[in-house]
Amino acid sequence: MIYPKSIATLIEYFQKLPSIGPKSAQRLAFYMLKMPMEEVEKFAQAMIDAKENTKACEICFNLSSTSPCEICSSTNREQSTICVVAETKDLIAIEKTNEYKGLYHVLQGLISPIDGIGAEDVRIKELLTRLTNDEVKEVILALSPSVEGEATSLYLSKLIKPFNIKISRIAFGLPVGTDLEFADEVTLAKAIEGRREL
Repeated sequence: MIYPKSIATLIEYFQKLPSIGPKSAQRLAFYMLKMPMEEVEKFAQAMIDAKENTKACEICFNLSSTSPCEICSSTNREQSTICVVAETKDLIAIEKTNEYKGLYHVLQGLISPIDGIGAEDVRIKELLTRLTNDEVKEVILALSPSVEGEATSLYLSKLIKPFNIKISRIAFGLPVGTDLEFADEVTLAKAIEGRREL
């Protein structure tokens, strides 16, 4: 189908978003065309505002409207623990649990030689600088169990060991409510590996 240039451009931009294929991009574009002009303007303004008013925290590199961010500025957070995550979305997921009360460090990516991303391309140097603070007693690695996550965790643990700081890793395993028979071998192996005493 031949689209007017304006619609084709809109579809093209939607396709640049992660996990949006040609059909989803087309659906989104046509949905937007049906929206009232006022809503489209609000949507566009929300994107502009988010882009203009969001910055990386100068301490932990979390995305925030302030720097330092709300977490680094808080006097109620446990200062002796730093949880290392790959992206801000991982930090948000951990915060939603209301279980962790320490600080964070957002790497802004993972080491991935295949994609040309080395240790110097993520915020490892800045993490090591933070560890010179005597208050830090534990670093929790909360990186995905992917090849890139494993490589980054291994690399970080080697760099952190000389600081004589406790290094821990979040456990990986079975989601609550899942039957064992439906779990894949890697998930089961991680669940067994991350077992704890009752």
